Amino acid sequence: MCRSFLSPWKDENGEYKFEGRFNQGVVSLNLPQIGIVAAGDEDKFWNLLDNRLDLCYEALMCRHNALKGTLSDESPIHWQYGAIARLPQGAVIDPLLMDGYSTISLGYIGLYEVTKLMTGVSHVHPDGEAFALKVMKRLEEATKLWKQQTGIGFGLYGSPAESLCYRFAKIDLQKFGEIKDVTDKGYYTNSYHVDVREEIDAFSKLQFESQFQPISTGGCISYIEIPNMSHNLEALKQLVNYIYHNIQYAEFNTKSDCCHVCHFEGEIIINDDLTWECPNCHNKDQAKMNVIRRTCGYLGDNFWNKGKTAEIKSRVLHL
Repeated sequence: MCRSFLSPWKDENGEYKFEGRFNQGVVSLNLPQIGIVAAGDEDKFWNLLDNRLDLCYEALMCRHNALKGTLSDESPIHWQYGAIARLPQGAVIDPLLMDGYSTISLGYIGLYEVTKLMTGVSHVHPDGEAFALKVMKRLEEATKLWKQQTGIGFGLYGSPAESLCYRFAKIDLQKFGEIKDVTDKGYYTNSYHVDVREEIDAFSKLQFESQFQPISTGGCISYIEIPNMSHNLEALKQLVNYIYHNIQYAEFNTKSDCCHVCHFEGEIIINDDLTWECPNCHNKDQAKMNVIRRTCGYLGDNFWNKGKTAEIKSRVLHL
């Protein structure tokens, strides 16, 4: 999975092993929905959260148990020829599922929205920040407990939410109606990230989000949205240096689009109809343009669902 981290694991000789390890799957928690149902009642919120965590555990164990008994013959390139392991024919993969050799992940989405619902403010605000950290630590405690009880490598994973951000928000909009700054946007915010509309500078955003990454040990990423920096490489160096000393994993988002009709190069815009449009010739034919944006932690040439397109349109520059 994209940006999934593996917990440290040592072999029988006490040596750390990195190659050949893998993730068994992920189940993601819809945090905003819990906040909507709790309606500001903290006792109800924590009870609901514990209930949803129990459901996530059951779902994750279904994934784990479905893998048990799998023979190496099912995919020789993975299990016999070294892509993951070098097991003999007819061997089961079960030993590779236990003792933290492989991981299995509890994902989460919408820390911003659930904080807004429960505290009335963004998690960038001190009151919201305290609540958001409490939620994250509760999720972390759950994965640690499950790992202790089962011997399976549970981890807390900041879900990329590239399609899930729309699916969860769409479900909750249909069920609960429009809620300001929550279901009315058309998307939920990626994992612990600052709201994409938040006016915040690059350094402050990286510093703020850095406190959530050590909790989300099963996978995380932060990003900053930047303009064309080709004429200011010194500023880019300063940002790289700041990232190196202050945060575990982060990236830059920039635009490098092209219209094949008029040969415009720059930023293809998203208009009010959530349609990609060349700002120069107004071409709207996606087959005649290349659009580069970050999704799943990577810059790619793609087009996205309605919710992710709305989220991309809402992104503000951090520099």
